[in-house]
Amino acid sequence: MGQISLATFLTAFALSFFGTWLMRRLAPRFGLIDQPAARKVHVTPKPLGGGVAIWAGVVLTVLLAYVGAAAVRGRWGGSYAWFPEAVRRHIDGLFSVAEMVALVLGMGTIVMAMGLVDDRRGLSYLLRLCVQMLLVLVLVWNGVRLTMFPPLSSVWFSAPLTVLWVVGLTNAFNFLDNMDGLSGGVAWISAGLFCVLMWLTGDYFVAVFLLALMGALTGFLSFNWPPASIFMGDAGSNFVGFMIGVITVLSTFTTPKLPAITIAAPLCVLAVPLYDSISVILIRLHHGRSPFLPDKNHFSHRLVALGMNSKQAVLTIYLVTLATGLSALSLYPLSELAMFGELAEAGVVLLQVVCLLGVVAILEAAARKGSNGNSPPDAPAQS
Repeated sequence: MGQISLATFLTAFALSFFGTWLMRRLAPRFGLIDQPAARKVHVTPKPLGGGVAIWAGVVLTVLLAYVGAAAVRGRWGGSYAWFPEAVRRHIDGLFSVAEMVALVLGMGTIVMAMGLVDDRRGLSYLLRLCVQMLLVLVLVWNGVRLTMFPPLSSVWFSAPLTVLWVVGLTNAFNFLDNMDGLSGGVAWISAGLFCVLMWLTGDYFVAVFLLALMGALTGFLSFNWPPASIFMGDAGSNFVGFMIGVITVLSTFTTPKLPAITIAAPLCVLAVPLYDSISVILIRLHHGRSPFLPDKNHFSHRLVALGMNSKQAVLTIYLVTLATGLSALSLYPLSELAMFGELAEAGVVLLQVVCLLGVVAILEAAARKGSNGNSPPDAPAQS
């Protein structure tokens, strides 16, 4: 699987990198420009459309995988004798899930397209929510829903929870897209952690799909790290959030050989985007405002209010995301893994300690800067 994994990541990266580079030049022609405003960080117009490149990186990589597999299957009668064994034994499985993959990517494409229209013309949040819920209901109708333990396994319970989960994450990553590199970076860390979890549970198809998402995000982040030269826009943040939401629904986080608590792994990995969206909605409701109207109450902006600059706030959120996400790994019996041995559990704990110490160091640096009278400028919200 190593060859497949590397090829998937690099293909998605190359497609997204070139696509982002291209969108930087094409976006102005189509009016995809994010203008400076009182509630936004940037002070000069920036092109949107990076989300199209992320989408293309994922979708085209999957399409190329199927085209290649179909060519081999048709020409060599299903023997695949010349293909490496690691690839050969997975081709039939790839086709067994083709309809589900097409359905998920189709729904994700609609989400991306709607976000692109929103970037260009603006859409009401009510319309976007209704369409998002409708798309998730289509997936639920086709068997994509959260699997729960009895008596919570009833479709009457799991179906609404699936809609709430996927739509919630779609908007959580949209909310998080308020500073350069923030939403894309958190999505990359989350996808990476989920990829490791899928390897642990033997869900290799989902793991490889996540590698495609990580590769596409890497290509985009090459242009989005502060100071960003392009934004992903709603097209990107909605697509990424939707795909992560659906992938977690389709994934297997526990098996009969694993403790039942591993089903809580997604909550650990996605703790930061969930915290950001829930906390900002509660703050807005507390002040009598619509939970969907932009303001300066996001997690990142609250960190800036403490004295950090934008880069420090983004790095802090990266570290917190990684620290909480590593908690998901600690739910699994890592000491039983031959490739890691008993050092695995200790390694996870040490990485969490490093992340937390990194947060402390950033807080201290921000405090020293503030005490010297060099407080960073306020960073208004983008979403």
